[in-house]
Amino acid sequence: MTERKPPGVDFESFVDKQIRDAERRGEFRSLAGFGKPLPDDTAPYDELWWVKGKMHREGLSVLPPSLTLRKEAEDAAEKAAAAVSEQQVRRILTEINEKIEAALRRPPEGPPLNRRPFDVEAAVEEWRLRQPDAPGR
Repeated sequence: MTERKPPGVDFESFVDKQIRDAERRGEFRSLAGFGKPLPDDTAPYDELWWVKGKMHREGLSVLPPSLTLRKEAEDAAEKAAAAVSEQQVRRILTEINEKIEAALRRPPEGPPLNRRPFDVEAAVEEWRLRQPDAPGR
């Protein structure tokens, strides 16, 4: 709790003194965002800025689960194409296939998934063909 303002002391100078004392004690150094630039203030005002920030920090999505899984499948296909080994391609596609198969057994909320599990062997074969040092070239 802060001390009370003594009678006869100007309120502004009293507050300034408390701020100076807190700075000397280093109480502002441990604040979140210390030493970082302020966010861009040229963007138009958004009434839900704090909601969006909280959702971003918590890793939440506004998409229905079926659309989120579709996006995950697209990202997995891109990661598999850029993989450095067959084992990595298989691991990436096997993980997303497990999620897709679970969603097909028990459809999530939202629009239809409209996804089938990836054919891992076909994807590995395509990956091999794209490799510059693939055998037989």
